[in-house]
Amino acid sequence: MSGEAVVADADERGVVQVTLRHTGRLNAMSRAMWRQLREVFVGIQQRAEGGDDSVRCVIVAGEGGAFCAGGDISEYPAFRFDATSLRDFHENDVWGGLAAMLACDVPIVARIDGACMGAGVEIAACCDIRIAGQAARFGAPIAKLGFPMAPREAQLVARAVGDVTARQMLLEAATFNASDMLARGFLSRVVADDVVATEALASAVRVAALAPRAARMNKQTFRALKTPLPLDGQAPPAIENIVNSLPGPYAYADSAEHREGITAFLEKRPPAF
Repeated sequence: MSGEAVVADADERGVVQVTLRHTGRLNAMSRAMWRQLREVFVGIQQRAEGGDDSVRCVIVAGEGGAFCAGGDISEYPAFRFDATSLRDFHENDVWGGLAAMLACDVPIVARIDGACMGAGVEIAACCDIRIAGQAARFGAPIAKLGFPMAPREAQLVARAVGDVTARQMLLEAATFNASDMLARGFLSRVVADDVVATEALASAVRVAALAPRAARMNKQTFRALKTPLPLDGQAPPAIENIVNSLPGPYAYADSAEHREGITAFLEKRPPAF
């Protein structure tokens, strides 16, 4: 079972839930899940563009007490050690899912329980309102795995959590609790763990009760007010120049520390960098 990202039908209020489900792996994102995430949000956006007002707000949640613990590391040896396949994973699978979320004009609420690490932070960063339980934990400790964050994903995360926090996450492998992330401006609010679902639904219902097309226009305006992130698979000139100026952003694929970090994790031992 490689996990799944599934969408439920809209309820009578126009609220849809997208669930990240990967049993036994804290909803870690597999390649299949990234592709499904893209399909789900492309479909939601197509409905909005077609004038369908039946979907007014989306809740993104994880199953079983966790939001998303990162990527499914068990898959990594199959593709991460070759630069071409590694680039395809980040630029097509991962960015395809994230870009579809960013391009979605329907408001998105993140319901964050438990682990929100790596890919989880990236997915949450694409949401408009982020509500977390007190026990939620945040970070991107991939330095322990011997690889950096892909450029487009790093830009997304730094923009959402702030440059200081992003550097701590990536350089120190620092993790933060919900109160930290509220104070740092990433979260909309923090609530007791047993009411996260209730609070997220209440937020979505409030959004859904308001003018749906005004909400979509607001999201379009917010995007226009920022230096645009690439929503169509093509980077804007600034990030494209940065990516191209790097000494091969995926050239580390076959490096010893990349292999060691992932191998050590899978063997359940400390890495020897």
